[in-house]
Amino acid sequence: MRCTKFRLVFCLLFTTALQSVYGQAELLPLGHDLNNKLGKKIYFSDSSRIHTGLRSYFIADISDQTKDSLLKSLYTTRDWQSKNWVYRKLFSEHLIEVNKPDYSFYADFLPDMQIGTQNGKSLYLNTRGIEIGGKIGKRFAFSSYLFENQGKFANYYTDYINSLGVVPGQGLARRFGKGGFDYGYSGGTISYTPSKYVNFQLGYDKNFIGDGYRSLLLSDNSFNYPFAKVTATLGKVRYMAMFAQFIDLHEHIDLDQLKDDVPFPKKYGIFHYLHWNATKRLSVGLFENIMWQPRGFEFSYLNPVVFVRPVENANGSPDKALLGLTASYKIADSYVAYGQLMINEFRAKDIFSGKGHWANKQGGQLGIKAFDLFHVDNLYAQVEMNRVRPYSYSAVSHFKNYGHYNQPLAHPFGANFQEWIGIASYRIDRFDLRFELNYAKYGLDVNGLNYGKDIYKNYDTRVADEGIFIGNGLKTSLLYSETTFAYILNPKNNLRIELGHAFRKETNDLSNNKQQIFNIGVRSSFRNLYKDF
Repeated sequence: MRCTKFRLVFCLLFTTALQSVYGQAELLPLGHDLNNKLGKKIYFSDSSRIHTGLRSYFIADISDQTKDSLLKSLYTTRDWQSKNWVYRKLFSEHLIEVNKPDYSFYADFLPDMQIGTQNGKSLYLNTRGIEIGGKIGKRFAFSSYLFENQGKFANYYTDYINSLGVVPGQGLARRFGKGGFDYGYSGGTISYTPSKYVNFQLGYDKNFIGDGYRSLLLSDNSFNYPFAKVTATLGKVRYMAMFAQFIDLHEHIDLDQLKDDVPFPKKYGIFHYLHWNATKRLSVGLFENIMWQPRGFEFSYLNPVVFVRPVENANGSPDKALLGLTASYKIADSYVAYGQLMINEFRAKDIFSGKGHWANKQGGQLGIKAFDLFHVDNLYAQVEMNRVRPYSYSAVSHFKNYGHYNQPLAHPFGANFQEWIGIASYRIDRFDLRFELNYAKYGLDVNGLNYGKDIYKNYDTRVADEGIFIGNGLKTSLLYSETTFAYILNPKNNLRIELGHAFRKETNDLSNNKQQIFNIGVRSSFRNLYKDF
C-alpha cells in the first residue's frame, strides 16, 4: 500500500515537473525587434525544443521565466520607478496585473499617438488599443486585443489604401475627415498544452514561417484571419498543421460603396510545416500549403499528417499548391545564416533551358543575422536578400491565390521582384536605436497588361509564355530607409517615446517619386506594421 502511495506521489511530482518545463502554453509576440533582442536566448541555448522556423515561439522553449519576467529582464528597473503606483504602472507593470500561484491576468491600454510631416503635409495617427491576457495553470494561456484608429498618412501609403481598400496589415479602411482613414481591428489566441508533446491553438491573428525579416512562405504581412492549429513536438522534430479561413476582397475595394450587410467572400487554406533540428547548429524545415475556393467542407484535407499535394492532385488538381524549404545554420555562437526556397510550380527542363518559361514560379531567400556584433552587447545586424519570379502566388482565380484581404500572405511586394534589406539596431539600457535600408527592383503591371507582379490577376492573362524574367514590365527601383530612436518606458507592453524619419524613393521611366517623412509619438504593443514597400 505504501509503495502504491509512493508511486502515486512520485507520478504526481514528476507530472508537475514536466508541466512546469513543457506544459507552458504562453506565446511570445511576433514583433521582430523583440525577437531580435531575445535572439541569443532563442538561437544559442542548448534546448532542442526551440524551433526558430515557426513563430510565434513558446515562452517555455526559450526560458523557464514567464513572458513578463522575460520582457522585464531586457531592461534595468531603478528603485525610483517602483516607489508608487503611478511609477510602477508607467515603468514596470501592466495597468491591471494579477499574479497568483495557479493563474495570472493582465490588461493594458495601448496608445499609438503620432504626429508628423511629409514634404509640408501634416500627418497623424490616433490609435487607442486595449489588450488582455493571462494563464490558467501551466497548460492554458490566452490573449485578446482591440484597436480603434484614425490616421492621415504619407502619400504612398494613402495611395496603397485607396487602391486596395485596406490599411496594410490592419484591415478595412473607411474615409475619415480630409484625406484620412478610420479603421478598427481586433484579434486574439487561446493556447492549450495538455502535454509536452502537443499544443492546440484557436486564433484570429497572424503566423510566421521562417527565420528572416520577410517570409516567402507565410508572413504577418496581411490582416488577421481565423485559424485552428496543432503543434506536435517529438524530440528534435516539431510539426505544425493549420487550417485557416481567408477573405477575398478583390471585387469589394470601393471605399465609397461598402455595404455593412453584405458578407465578404471566403476562401480556405491548409498549412503543414515540419521542422527538424538536425544538429545543434543546423535546422531544416519542409512546408506545404493548399488554397481552395469554397465548395463545401473538403474532407480530403482533414487528415493533419497527410501530404496534401498528392491529395490535391488526386482530387483532379482543382486547387492551388505551394511548397517550400527552410534552413538555418548557427555560426560561432553569434551568427545565424538562413534561407528559404518557395516553389509554386516547377519545370526542370524549362529552368535549365534559360528561356524564362512563365510556369517556373519560384522564389528564394538568403540572409544572415548577427547578435552582439563585434562583441558589442546588444548590437544587432541583419542582411537579407529576397527574389520571386513573376506570376508566383497567383492562380487562374483570385479565390485560389495566395492572398488575404487584398494583400499577399507572403512578401508585401507580391511577385516579380528582387530585394535587399539591411537592418541594424543597438540597445543601451532603455534607449533603442534602429536603422533599416531597403533596396528593391521590380516590374510594374502597366497599360492593362499582366507582367506578373499583382498576385490577384489571373495568370492566364500573362503577356507571354516565354521570356518571363524578374523585372518584366515597367522596370522600377525602390529605395527605402528608416531610422527610429526610442526610449522604452515599460517593457511589458513596449510603451515608448519614439522619434522617426523615413525616406522613400520610387523611380521608373514614368515618374521619380521622393517622399521624406518625420514623426514623433508615444507608442506601444509588439505589432509588426510594415511600411517598407
